[in-house]
Amino acid sequence: MDLLLWITVGFIVIGFVVLFSMKKSMERRVTLIIENEKNIESEQVSNKPIIWWITGATVWGLVSMFLVVRSFSVYM
Repeated sequence: MDLLLWITVGFIVIGFVVLFSMKKSMERRVTLIIENEKNIESEQVSNKPIIWWITGATVWGLVSMFLVVRSFSVYM
């Protein structure tokens, strides 16, 4: 197997593992933010980690698509 194929498969698999391992904590953060939105007296919870997680997932998806298309163009 060629190096490009290994990089593509590794990038996609590692990305899935990272995204799914962080998914539960991001769901808890969103729930906490929604609950704190109703309660004005409580502390503010930062939403920056959620925004960065969404941004990272989007970038990971775009790079994964590029690598898959690139792999098909190289091997066809």
